[in-house]
Amino acid sequence: MKAAAWMVAAGLAVWLALAVWVDARTRLEVLLGMCAPLAIASGTWVLAERTYRQNPGALTSLMIAAFAFKLVFFGAYVTAMIVLLSLRPGPFIASFVGSFVALYLVEALLLRRLFLDGRS
Repeated sequence: MKAAAWMVAAGLAVWLALAVWVDARTRLEVLLGMCAPLAIASGTWVLAERTYRQNPGALTSLMIAAFAFKLVFFGAYVTAMIVLLSLRPGPFIASFVGSFVALYLVEALLLRRLFLDGRS
């Protein structure tokens, strides 16, 4: 749970640092690009950590189900943001991809640490 809070705090700090340099429209597009990866990565981490603590053997099936959910969710989210909200693809996709890659790298490192020594 502590790691998820750090993910949220780091995401907020990055957004605030970027917000100083861009206009209001770009600020919103960057924020919306960061929100979904942040919510899903932190939620997945909380579920993965809890599952590993209770039943390590169930983690693989949880991660497979989460992967399937993420495929559908992220496809729908990106489509909705660009088509329905008419966000400019540049700032939105740049922040989405940057957040996605960074957060999933963090999640992979946290999983590695969890597997190696059981800490979170």
